[in-house]
Amino acid sequence: MTADVWLPIPPDEIEGLPEGPEYRFWDGEEDFPADPADCAFYVVPYMKPAEVGQRPLPRMRGVRVVQTLSAGTDHIEPGLRHLGPGVRLCNARGVHEASTAELALALILASLRGLPDFVRAQDRQEWLGGFRPALADRNVLIVGYGSIGAAIEDRLVPFEVARVVRVARSGRTTARGPVHPLTELPRLLPEADVVVLSTPLTEATRHLVDADFLARMKDGALLVNVARGPVVDTKALLAETESGRIAAALDVTDPEPLPFGHPLWRVPGVLISPHAGGPTSAFLPRAERLLVDQLTRFVNREPLRNVILTTGPAGV
Repeated sequence: MTADVWLPIPPDEIEGLPEGPEYRFWDGEEDFPADPADCAFYVVPYMKPAEVGQRPLPRMRGVRVVQTLSAGTDHIEPGLRHLGPGVRLCNARGVHEASTAELALALILASLRGLPDFVRAQDRQEWLGGFRPALADRNVLIVGYGSIGAAIEDRLVPFEVARVVRVARSGRTTARGPVHPLTELPRLLPEADVVVLSTPLTEATRHLVDADFLARMKDGALLVNVARGPVVDTKALLAETESGRIAAALDVTDPEPLPFGHPLWRVPGVLISPHAGGPTSAFLPRAERLLVDQLTRFVNREPLRNVILTTGPAGV
């Protein structure tokens, strides 16, 4: 069997790829570049609909590694049921932390300081003065304290926040302090001025931010979502933001893309960016470095990085 590697980046544009595999370029086009049965290492096209990335999987009978170029893997995991045992799913840890954390900070600052209002006022040639909330001296709660959550904290510290509280699926201790388990959220939410979501989308986190979660947030608090849209119950969020009790800054939504006419577009206290956390100038060089490293490890039969799961006897 030919050891094909499918890449969504033209292989001649990636410096340092190891010799040995047959590299095939495929970025989600209708026609496959070769027989999927010959693919041993599949790099999922980036920022394509889930059905595009999953489409070749039923025919990839010899695949041994599925590599995403995203931090989350929820868009590809349903397709793994078609694969045999022992297939490793790897994510792009190390690629998106800086860009996503930058955007999280930008959304926080823009929302608190009222930048969308200033842009609208500029369009009207109106001088819109007055006092605005600051990030300084605020309590920030990060829900989902993995590598992206830690990168967000890195960028919050210079802004003199009062406190950063960390929450993850299970509790642990870090050099910066404790990470609280999700079970402590009811106690922690009322103390937070800003709540940042950076958790993966799993069955445990789907609609984690529901009506009860939002009701526990203090009046005037800001919810920032750079995780996945379905982590938040959109109906519950609309109820709280339309009343003006809390504000929100969303890089991801449910549904996504947010359709024309959706009520979220019109809520005054909601700032929306179009899932822009990852696609920046930092993406391509970091993604290429990851692929070169992973493929070198694969060719040399060394342990891979970022293994999220390994399929069992009947897929995942």
